Amino acid sequence: MKYYLIAGEASGDLHASRLMLAILERDPGAQFRFIGGDQMKQVADGCTGASTDGTVMVRHYRDMAYMGFVPVLLHLPTILRNMRLAKHDIMEWQPDALILVDYPGFNLSIAKYVRSQRQTAGRPTIFYYIAPKIWAWKEYRIKNIKRDVDQLLSILPFEVDFFEKKHHYPIHYVGNPTADEVRLFKADCSPSVSRPSRPVIAVLCGSRRQEIRDNLPAMLQVTDRYAPDYQIVVAGAPAIPSDYYQPFLQGHRADIVFGQTYQLLDCAHAALVTSGTATLETALFGVPQVVCYETSMAKLFGWLKRHVLKVKYVSLVNLIADREVVPELVADTFSVENIDRHLLSILSGPAREAQLRGYDDVRRRLGNNCAPDNAADIITQTLSKTNEL
Repeated sequence: MKYYLIAGEASGDLHASRLMLAILERDPGAQFRFIGGDQMKQVADGCTGASTDGTVMVRHYRDMAYMGFVPVLLHLPTILRNMRLAKHDIMEWQPDALILVDYPGFNLSIAKYVRSQRQTAGRPTIFYYIAPKIWAWKEYRIKNIKRDVDQLLSILPFEVDFFEKKHHYPIHYVGNPTADEVRLFKADCSPSVSRPSRPVIAVLCGSRRQEIRDNLPAMLQVTDRYAPDYQIVVAGAPAIPSDYYQPFLQGHRADIVFGQTYQLLDCAHAALVTSGTATLETALFGVPQVVCYETSMAKLFGWLKRHVLKVKYVSLVNLIADREVVPELVADTFSVENIDRHLLSILSGPAREAQLRGYDDVRRRLGNNCAPDNAADIITQTLSKTNEL
């Protein structure tokens, strides 16, 4: 079978690469053509033999990943050019499956075009792996999903009720790949960070420059107060050069590590975490945390969060638990004083124990399903049934 995948950022590249490996286990003759990153390319490079001669990386996601209104506007010609390339390449190659991985602004447009161009035979079948988070923002996109996507694969358990009960659109909850990755790390990897003599406070300040710039200074200002008794370690983002961090670290008693986030969390006592997948990773390692997310125009964002956004929480931990397990200091509640107060409360005592109990609930809700395996089963079995018709 021929599989065309589109992943537009680093997390999608990781999840898509794991999915490719799972598809290869079920379909050794699989051919892949994709827009993605280094991890997908590594899987492709490992494909050998005549059965996989069609495997090609069409474009790297770094040429596509623009976030925010101004960067998107400035790079609009490039984005549109990449979109035209993808549409033409898909129709030219005629895959059996189109697998869209997160990245909804781009991928929903691709799905709309491909669905409109499909021949009567129905190729390609359109799968969406990691459902767009329309429950938080842009709920109107449900119309596009219903019309253009054949199979929607979710990695968050609460999305089942949203799509099936509220919008009457059947989806598959396949498990959570972050939970899979943490389980694999704990089972197979030896920590490369040696156990420190002092307990560790981990600082995970985001993966983008703006997030680091907005959050790290206040985080370090707080952790300075604990440096005599704790080792402060910042998790450097893999796509950010080390010299970007130096002006922020200067004058503070903190170390930085790169490519060792799981090793760091495995030995951490507590953490300050910028909202995102890192909050869930921290919870799955059983590390009490304070979620810190500073934004520009904080008062406006605070108002939007209360009156416009469709969700009560910003962290995946609280969204999955459907209650406040971890404190969220976002926009107008983000301050050095609030961060310090909540960090102190989770170093020991009832607040720490309450978080750890809440993490057990999060793990239970996520379940033990292997997301890429389940997704690959659905994709390959759907294609087999389609070919039998």
